[in-house]
Amino acid sequence: MNGINGHGTDISGFSHAKGQYFLRQAFEVIFEETICKSTDVNEKVCDWQEPEQLEKLLDLELRDSGESNDQVLSRVHDVAKYSVKTNHPRFFNQLFSGVDYHALAGRLLTETLNTSQYTYEVAPVFVLMEDVVLTKLRSMVGWLSGDGIFCPGGSISNSFAMNVARYHAFPEVKQQGLWALPRLAVFSSQDSHYSVKKAASFLGVGTDNVFLVKTDKSGSMDPEDLEGKIKLARSQGAVPFYVNATSGTTVRGAFDPLDGIADICEKNGLWMHVDAAWGGSVLFSKKHRHLLKGIERANSVTWNPHKMLSTGLQCSAFLVRDTTNLLEKCHSASATYLFQQDKFYDMSLDTGDKTIQCGRKVDCLKLWLMWKAVGTKGLTERVDKAFALTRYLAEEIEKREGFQLLYKPQFVNTCFWYIPPSLRGKEKSADYQDRLSKVAPAIKEQMIKQGTMMVGYQPLNGQVNFFRMIVISPHISQRDMDFCLDEIERLGKDL
Repeated sequence: MNGINGHGTDISGFSHAKGQYFLRQAFEVIFEETICKSTDVNEKVCDWQEPEQLEKLLDLELRDSGESNDQVLSRVHDVAKYSVKTNHPRFFNQLFSGVDYHALAGRLLTETLNTSQYTYEVAPVFVLMEDVVLTKLRSMVGWLSGDGIFCPGGSISNSFAMNVARYHAFPEVKQQGLWALPRLAVFSSQDSHYSVKKAASFLGVGTDNVFLVKTDKSGSMDPEDLEGKIKLARSQGAVPFYVNATSGTTVRGAFDPLDGIADICEKNGLWMHVDAAWGGSVLFSKKHRHLLKGIERANSVTWNPHKMLSTGLQCSAFLVRDTTNLLEKCHSASATYLFQQDKFYDMSLDTGDKTIQCGRKVDCLKLWLMWKAVGTKGLTERVDKAFALTRYLAEEIEKREGFQLLYKPQFVNTCFWYIPPSLRGKEKSADYQDRLSKVAPAIKEQMIKQGTMMVGYQPLNGQVNFFRMIVISPHISQRDMDFCLDEIERLGKDL
């Protein structure tokens, strides 16, 4: 029986009963360590270990013989113990944080069912569910019809956009390749996500053909410079075909002026994509959705609910306004062992050929289940709460000595310097910028090693290292904002 006896036991003697008993024990460890403790403000965000020490603690070596049930459970415990607790109320480091328990239930169910979302026959529930979720997301963008697919992250969604846009302009590329194309030109703001250049690289467009457009003081794309860059590309013999606008830049949280960009794209016959991976969820807010005014004029949109909505990694929707089946025409390979044309059901339900993937994880369930649980109103309240807490944080920064905002937040990104007492009043010193650049890294090191919180930092456009705090977790309050500032001051006051 190929290593399996007649009683559901494999050659190692591990039966279904033993496996299920182990799983129950493992779930207890996982629940305690990654849910209860990870959301407890009194627990550490991370239990920092140097790489050499961590390798010893985890005993990562793989051996010929298996381990006992208790040993494997200890592995589960150690993995949880030494991992960063991104569900923690004091984790402000990335564009994702916090936990939604309904979405988590969807993630667990997804993993347990272990199917691939390419055909209706193996994923009937999720094919129908994905269509409903994508339709709802498109309607929030402002489209009554269109197409789309869930992708493994925003970078892939943005890459799909560039690929589909190129196929739309030059359909011969699918069969003839780059030999059939002129030199192409892509346009994106200087503050846009690096996935634009990555997509240009692996699609063969070339990073030198990504023309970076200037931004204004708020970090938004300058439409006038966009027009200038389009003219520049043409003067160099390139053919413009694609503009990447951003709704919610990674560092500053800036929103490009979509109506102005759409006017230019329409005038020049260019595909307009909106990378709203970060800022797309603002569409839930009646109060703030004006930041994405004009998004309905785009040809395609990237939107990551795993960011602001806390669905859990990963959940990225690639949406297109096209109704001519462009997505499938661009990516399909018509594998006959999957997409047989004589199936007994509607073949349009087999959506797997819309993507470059074969196996595709189910990413719609966690969003659908969360949405079912809290409703559109609940998601709207979360978005508005994040904006309100960000405004509170910015106001507190402006009140405190030693803290300096770089920009007034447009979104839920708050960028600021902490200036320790040793540097105050010395802004004109020759070494001031160099010394200031070392403050954020030094504080970051201490907060991680002590496990009190995590906040990101970076330089940008000639400005030395500053903190970038992201406020999105549904389980945080003003008290957490106060703690963050107090902790930075505690860790940095003697620098």
